[in-house]
Formats: sequence, C-alpha cells, structure tokens
Amino acid sequence: MLTSVAAGRRLAQRAIAWQAVAIAVTALAFLVKGVPWALAAGLGGAAIALGGWLSSVVALGGGVNPSAGALARLLAGVALKWVVALAVLWLGVGVAGLPPVPMLAGVIVALFAQLLAMARPLARH
Repeated sequence: MLTSVAAGRRLAQRAIAWQAVAIAVTALAFLVKGVPWALAAGLGGAAIALGGWLSSVVALGGGVNPSAGALARLLAGVALKWVVALAVLWLGVGVAGLPPVPMLAGVIVALFAQLLAMARPLARH
C-alpha cells in the first residue's frame, strides 16, 4: 500500500541512513586532528540526524488526518528537531568543551546528506 505517510516514512529512513554514512566519514576525516575533533564532528551530525528522526516520528506519527492536524504535527516536528539539535550542540560545545568548528562541519554534512537523500525519487513497490 502506497500512501503519502508511508512514503514519508521511507524517505525519512533513507535520509537518516545517508546521514549516518556521511557523519561516519566526516568523523573519520576529523580523526586526523584528534579524537575530540572527530567526536565533535560526529556529535554535530548526530544532533541533526536525531532531530530529523524525532521530527519524522512526530510529523508522521498521527496517520492520515485533516490538514490542520497534519500541519500542526509537521510544525511541531520541525520545532522539536531544532530544539534537540541546538540542545545537543550547546551540550557539546558549552558543557563538554568540544571544538565548535568540527561540530559545525558535522551539522553541515548531515544537512547536505539529508538534502541529497530527499532529492532522489523513491522507488515504487
């Protein structure tokens, strides 16, 4: 059965998988500068991936509903994504003292991977 909710879930799963690969490659690249840099890059990317996953759970969790409810879930999901992402970034830089440059690089790589994953059409089953 192909519905917009099922397609949205598959798209979110694909985006998270692409993000995980991109984050791992970025963290490995920053390992040259040291473990804290690699950890910061991984944490930055993971913040975006975690926020995206939570956003998809909230936005797509209610099934098919009237447009007002669907829009409210979508907006709540996006807000939750950025609250989680900013909280993790603050904890990483402010509390754990990780370097901010690789953390920002991890965020950018994760967002770019999400963009690429969502730009490709879904295969129909």
